[in-house]
Amino acid sequence: MEAILYICHGSRVCEACEQAISFIKNCMLQSDVLIQEYCFLELADPTIEAAYERCVRRGATRINVIPVLLLTAAHAKEDIPNELERIGKQYPEVEMVYGRPIGVHHHMIDILMERLDETSEELSEDSMVLLIGRGSSDPDVKRDLSRIAQLLKEKAGLNRVDTCYLTAAEPGLEEALQTAKQSSYKKIFIIPYLLFTGILMKTIQKTVKDYSSDGDKEYILSNYLGYHPLIGNILQERVIELSGGVDRVSDHA
Repeated sequence: MEAILYICHGSRVCEACEQAISFIKNCMLQSDVLIQEYCFLELADPTIEAAYERCVRRGATRINVIPVLLLTAAHAKEDIPNELERIGKQYPEVEMVYGRPIGVHHHMIDILMERLDETSEELSEDSMVLLIGRGSSDPDVKRDLSRIAQLLKEKAGLNRVDTCYLTAAEPGLEEALQTAKQSSYKKIFIIPYLLFTGILMKTIQKTVKDYSSDGDKEYILSNYLGYHPLIGNILQERVIELSGGVDRVSDHA
């Protein structure tokens, strides 16, 4: 019997975990697979091992694992696969297949456009966007976020979309804000490329507030991505890829 295991990142902030659980439960309703479980990589329960074991106890003979992560970095490439390999050795009779993170997808550009629209501020020739990623030392993260920035630039008809990172990659947020400050653009739209609220979001809010004292520029901070229904659609694509229902979907589908 087939099962789906959704692996979310996890957070010390209860609200962030509650958002993830509510979102995944809605995703589960979109699939007719009877065995579906969720878990967290770190900082929250249930753990990957606990959820995997529950799938097996419920009768799973094949587990399709979906990492609920925005970009492909160490968590997706190493941490989760290593943990799954360790757990899988305990259940050699159970087949396990591992899917792709959300990655570069046209729905993510749609969500970014929606976040810009929500600010109720008009995009103009004097506008630029700063896209803030979580950050990673993995070069694939910078490559993919740069690709997303380019797609947003094209769709929104913007002259400039910059990227920056909160940790482990350059440029950092303050450096990017300083670069924007020195630019000719008067309106700086800032989009946190984050799935959930938490400590990182609070850091962004404080830093942007400090820069907002500059009377020459207007800094407009949008909502973070959140667990948007379109992300649920992407996850269902990832499930279909693993179940063999259709050919593998393109990274830029």
